[in-house]
Amino acid sequence: MFHKVLVANRGEIARRVIASAKSLGYRTVAVYSEPDCDAPHVRLADEAVCIGKGQASDSYLNINKLLHAARVTGSDAIHPGYGFLSENPEFAEACNEQGLVFIGPDSKSIELMGSKRAAKEVMLASNVPCIPGYEGKEQSDKALTSAAESIGYPIMVKASAGGGGRGMRVVNHASELEGALKSARSEAASAFSCDELILEKALTSVRHIEIQVFADIYGNTIHLGERDCSMQRRHQKVIEEAPSPALTPELRELMGQAAISAAKACNYVGAGTVEFLLTSENEFYFLEMNTRLQVEHPVTELVTNLDLVEWQLRVAAGEKLPLTQEQIQLNGHAIEVRLYAEDPANGFMPQTGTLSLWQPALTDSVSGDAFHGIRVDSGIQQGNQISAHYDPMLAKFIAYGDNREQARRRLLRLVQDSHLLGLRDNRCFLSELLQSEAFVSGQATTDFIRDQFTSNASLTSQVVSHEEWLLAALLLSEGPQVESSNLQTTLSFERPIKLGCGDHLRTVKISKECQSSYRISFESKGLDQTPIEFQLIECSGHQLRYIADGVMKTATFSINRNGEVPELWLASHRGNLRFTDKTFMVTKDSKAGSSQILASMDGVVVDLLVEQGQTIKCGDVLIVVEAMKMEHPLRAGMDGIVGNINAQPGDQVKGRQLLIELEKCNYSAPFI
Repeated sequence: MFHKVLVANRGEIARRVIASAKSLGYRTVAVYSEPDCDAPHVRLADEAVCIGKGQASDSYLNINKLLHAARVTGSDAIHPGYGFLSENPEFAEACNEQGLVFIGPDSKSIELMGSKRAAKEVMLASNVPCIPGYEGKEQSDKALTSAAESIGYPIMVKASAGGGGRGMRVVNHASELEGALKSARSEAASAFSCDELILEKALTSVRHIEIQVFADIYGNTIHLGERDCSMQRRHQKVIEEAPSPALTPELRELMGQAAISAAKACNYVGAGTVEFLLTSENEFYFLEMNTRLQVEHPVTELVTNLDLVEWQLRVAAGEKLPLTQEQIQLNGHAIEVRLYAEDPANGFMPQTGTLSLWQPALTDSVSGDAFHGIRVDSGIQQGNQISAHYDPMLAKFIAYGDNREQARRRLLRLVQDSHLLGLRDNRCFLSELLQSEAFVSGQATTDFIRDQFTSNASLTSQVVSHEEWLLAALLLSEGPQVESSNLQTTLSFERPIKLGCGDHLRTVKISKECQSSYRISFESKGLDQTPIEFQLIECSGHQLRYIADGVMKTATFSINRNGEVPELWLASHRGNLRFTDKTFMVTKDSKAGSSQILASMDGVVVDLLVEQGQTIKCGDVLIVVEAMKMEHPLRAGMDGIVGNINAQPGDQVKGRQLLIELEKCNYSAPFI
C-alpha cells in the first residue's frame, strides 16, 4: 500500500505518470531542476521539490536528492519514468532500503537486463534466439578484435549498459574497429557510467519489433502485443506503430511467447519490453530487454484501450494483473512520432532556445472542435527555455485509426498543422517519412533512413521562397501594427528593409499603398524583381490572414524584439524559418585569413583530436562536444592549419563559443 507517488523524472513522461496517479486517487510529487522550475509537470503535481541545478548529475541523476525529496514530502512510492535512473539497480535498491515502493522491477532484474552481455547469457540459457556475437568479460582491444574477426564484418559495437543508440557503432571493415571502440567506450562511459562493450553480427534489412510484457508478484506474465520501431536514425527510434504490418497472428504468438520466456527468466515484475530483430525470412533474434515503461507505450495503450501506467501502479500496490492473456484484444492501429528540437538540414544538430510558440493541432482552428483519434504527450509549454542539459525530445504525436492508413493520415495532418516556433525542429523530416513509399506500404526496415532517405529535401538546407522573404519583411517592418490588429491605417510610405535568413541576405522594398495593402519586392540586384501585392485581413495571436496576389492564406509566426536584432520565426512546410532584421545592424569585418570552429550548442568538450600547428583536411574531426546526451564531432570546413585552441577536454562551453581558429583558410566566414 502507498498513498503518495514521487515522480523521479521530467517532461512528458512526468506529466503522464502524474495524470494516471491522480486518476487513481494518489497524491503526487514532482521534482525539478532550476531550469525546469516553470515546467508543466511541476505545475501539475500536488507538490514539487527543487533538486539541483541544470546538470542532470546534480538533479535528476542524484539519488540522495531524490530520496531526500521523498522524505520531506512524505512520499511512500517512487515512479522513475524512463531514462535517467529508471534502469539503475542502485536507485531501485536505495528506494527499497528507505522503505519506498519502487514502481518497477526489483534491482536484481534491472541489473541483469541492464547488461546486454549478462542478458544474452540468460537468454541463450532460456532458448531465446540471440544474434551471434561476443559477450565475454574480457574487454581488451585485442580480445574484441579477435572476436570481431571470428564473427565476420560488418559487426555492431554496443555499449553493454543503456540504450537509445548511445555507445553504438557499425563497423564495416577491420580498419574502422579501433576508432569505433574508442568512441563507443567514451560515449557509454559518459551516458551510463560503464564502458563495457559487446559485439554482434550486424544484420541488415531487418525490422525492429518489440513486445510489451507485464508481470505481477503472483507469477502471472502476459504480453500486450508488439510495436514496430523499424524507422530509426542512428539506432534511435523515429516512428513507432502497433501492430506491426509485418507480423502474422502466428508470428505474433511465437514472439509473444519468447518475450514471456525472457521475462520469466529474470523473475520480472511490472512493465517491460523485450526487443527483437526480425529478418525478411521471419527469423527473430533477442536484442535487449528494457526494464521500464517505453517512450512509445501510447501506441500499445491505444490499440489495447488500456492505461499502462495505471497497470504499473496497480501491480506495484500488490494487485494481480487486471486481465489474462486470453482477454487481451488488439483493435485498430496506432502510430507515434517523436518531436525533437533538432535541425535535420544541419546533421540533426540538437537545438536550444526559447519556445515562442507551442500550438499542437488538437482542435480545428475555425470551429474549435476537437480532432478525433489524435493524442499529444508533451512536457513543454510556450515560453519554456530548451537547454542543452537534457534529451532534445519535446513531445510525442500519436494518432489512432480503424486501420493503418487512417491512423497515418491523421498523424500526418497533426504533424503538419502543429506549430512550434523559437527553434528548429524535425516536423518536416517526420512529415516526409510518413509520406515515404516505404512507410506507406509498410515495408520500411532499420536501414531505410540511412540508405534511402539521405537525399530528401527535409535533410538539405532550407530554400526560402520568394513570397516567404517578402512576407517576413512585411511582418518585421509592420510587426507592432500587425500584432495589435491595427490594420486600417491610411498612411502610405516606401522603405527598404534588410533581412537575414541563415547565410543569406536580402534587401526588400516595401510600399504601403492604402489602408492594409502593400506592394513588396526585392531591391537586391540579381533577384526576381516581381512584386507581390499583400493585403492584410486580420491577425489573431500568432496567426495572420492575408491575401497574396489574389489568394487568401494564413501565416503562423512569432516576433522577438528583445535581442540585439529583431527576430522573426515563420512556420513553413519545409521547417521553421528564422529571419533577422539587419537594417540598422553594424557589422564588423572578420579577421582576414582565418576561420573558426564554434561550439554548436552548450555542452562539454570530451575529446580534442588536433594540436596547434597541425595541418588538417576539409572534413577532419577536430574536436568532440557532448550535449543532450550525445557526442557531436565538429569538423573542418576546408583545408588549413590549426591556430589557437581555446578549449580542452572537460571544459564547459557555450553555444557559438570559439573553440579552434584555423589559419591559412581560403575564406573568412565562421563555420561549424
